[in-house]
Amino acid sequence: MYKFFVNTNQIEENKVTIIGQDVNHIKNVLRFNTGKIVCICDKDKIKNYKCVIKQIDKKFVVCEKLEEILESNETNVNIHIFQGLPKFDKLEFIIEKCTEIGVKEITPVIMKRSVVKLDDKDKNKKILRWRKIAEVAAKQSGRDKILKVNDIINFENIFEKLKEYDIVLIAYENEKNNTLKSVLKDVSIKNKFPKIAVLIGPEGGIDNYEIELIKQNENFNIVTLGKRILRAETAPIVISSNILYELEE
Repeated sequence: MYKFFVNTNQIEENKVTIIGQDVNHIKNVLRFNTGKIVCICDKDKIKNYKCVIKQIDKKFVVCEKLEEILESNETNVNIHIFQGLPKFDKLEFIIEKCTEIGVKEITPVIMKRSVVKLDDKDKNKKILRWRKIAEVAAKQSGRDKILKVNDIINFENIFEKLKEYDIVLIAYENEKNNTLKSVLKDVSIKNKFPKIAVLIGPEGGIDNYEIELIKQNENFNIVTLGKRILRAETAPIVISSNILYELEE
């Protein structure tokens, strides 16, 4: 069943109105007709409804709610990826795949070894594009929530944000002993609904200066992801998958 996201104000009792780019997708790409059954997700309230298309217009599609879908496709594990800003094609890949896996949030971080430079105008354009990629991936994978893509921040500004999490993981290629598995075993015992922040470096990895700042925080866990060095776009997928394998109910 195809899935579409709407805001609460697009739902009026049993009537749901789809607007925007989804209209063209329904009408001209999928070529749906009235009578087609679809899934509509209220992204404000995180509620899914089985609906039937009643009217297709140039600017809107009207659906009728048939029933609420009570099953949830979301994980109990709240993963927030703080991703060292890589080249844009790589970040698009990361956003798409992390959405499919079940990551809840991603924040691009300008780090010392980030090679990409952006002005404010370019930042806004990129963020809009990244959020659209997250929405498309959420539809494809049947998510109930669209991965939240935050504004780009500088490395020095992440520390206050990281204090909000039950556990902070720093994936670092030069760490040899502290494994992800050993850290996650303690988490699973203490908390069934953990909030986990993960910091991944850009293409060049995390700089020594940044590691020294990280080490000043006792509650941060610098971990190895194995004997092989992973690419910037591979690491968040590997670590997120392993976290969910260990902790998801």
